[in-house]
Amino acid sequence: MINRELIRLKVVQLTYAHYQNGDRMVDTAEKELFKSLAKAYDLYLLMLQLVVELGRMAERTYETAVSRANRLGLSEMPSSRFVDNRFITLLSNSEELQDAASAQKLSWTDDVDFVRRLYKRIQASDIYAKWMASADTPTFEAERDLWRRIYKNIIIADEELEQVLEDKSIYWNDDRFIIDTFVLKTINHIEPTMGRHQELLPEYRDEDDREFARRLFRASLLSADSYRNIIAQFLRGWDLSRVALMDLIVMQIAIAEMLTFPQIPLQVTINEYVNIAKVYSTPRSGAYVNGMLDSIARALIADGKLRKTLDTPARETPPSAETAATEA
Repeated sequence: MINRELIRLKVVQLTYAHYQNGDRMVDTAEKELFKSLAKAYDLYLLMLQLVVELGRMAERTYETAVSRANRLGLSEMPSSRFVDNRFITLLSNSEELQDAASAQKLSWTDDVDFVRRLYKRIQASDIYAKWMASADTPTFEAERDLWRRIYKNIIIADEELEQVLEDKSIYWNDDRFIIDTFVLKTINHIEPTMGRHQELLPEYRDEDDREFARRLFRASLLSADSYRNIIAQFLRGWDLSRVALMDLIVMQIAIAEMLTFPQIPLQVTINEYVNIAKVYSTPRSGAYVNGMLDSIARALIADGKLRKTLDTPARETPPSAETAATEA
């Protein structure tokens, strides 16, 4: 589950924190990096658990409504269309999810009121209303798609959830937009043929990704002076200290990746860090970082320091360092 997109983002975040906290020992910073990555996987498990808890809340709500109808002697009983959902049953019974959540002590037992409020928002949605109004006998695929749409359109957008997660862990502030894609991917892969043995995404796809995180982080810190000297050569007379710190860190790590991992295409590296700059730095940083990294890559190739090719030109005309810095 922890893919290279998430690893790059975490390396940028932890490198920034490293400088903000006064250049701690690299070994200490590296431990913090892997702790942060592990917490991201915890968030993935916790969000799957939230889907399970909402299913349980739906069952309890339905049972209460049935009990009330019986007590009042009503002739029309509440519909069980929403709770009779094979997808939610499979996810709830997943041994892997149960074991992993139990091992990491991840649950929503202390947040029952929040789960109840979130379920009421689901009940008030058009998605719920259309589902309950349908007379069709649902297929498993339709039941699974129902929860995919609930997650994508209601859970992800819930403002209270953001605060609840922030209160649970400081590590989750910036992880949601990636983790949510993993949860949706997992929902799409739940299959009735697997029964209790539904496969979740592994913490790491393979050991190579863990090693990628370690090597990239250490290279970006241990060779920082060398990478910053390279950047300084392309600043058109500007002093390095006037570049927005996040832009500088993003470029520093991008150069580390270019030089440390010969198998990764240059344009892949540039595109990944341009995207990070767009989200985490100034409004013009994406264009600025794109132009800088394109120029740096071409110079390193020309000098024989980089044995890669860069066939795709810079996608945008970069603003000057002065323009980017004024927006920091």
